[in-house]
Amino acid sequence: MPYVNVPNDLSKIKTKMAFNLTKRQLICFGCAAAVGIPSYLLARGSIGNIGAMFLMLAVMLPAFLLAMYEKDGLPAEKVLKNILRARFLRPGVRPYQTQNIYAPFAGRGAVRKEDAIAKGKSNQRKKNRKG
Repeated sequence: MPYVNVPNDLSKIKTKMAFNLTKRQLICFGCAAAVGIPSYLLARGSIGNIGAMFLMLAVMLPAFLLAMYEKDGLPAEKVLKNILRARFLRPGVRPYQTQNIYAPFAGRGAVRKEDAIAKGKSNQRKKNRKG
């Protein structure tokens, strides 16, 4: 009997549209081609074929990054948004501080207890010396 692996987490499975690419990847590659090919054709007369090719690659690279990069199930733009929010938009150090409304009362009680203990020990010492 043939054996087929079935993944436990079905949320990681993505539907492939064409050429074994997802819809998101097809759209990003299409946008890259729509921007990159005209930039190559327009620049090849003035900077030559090799320069135009490198220009085309530089123009198309961000779209390829958006199409292919994924971390922890999040696409590239969400990862970049989270990084920008954590580094620049939110405060870096958030000290843990509380305001205990019972602190003044607890402090007085502790002082009274310490005074009572101190008086009790001094009375015991005096009794021990006399006896």
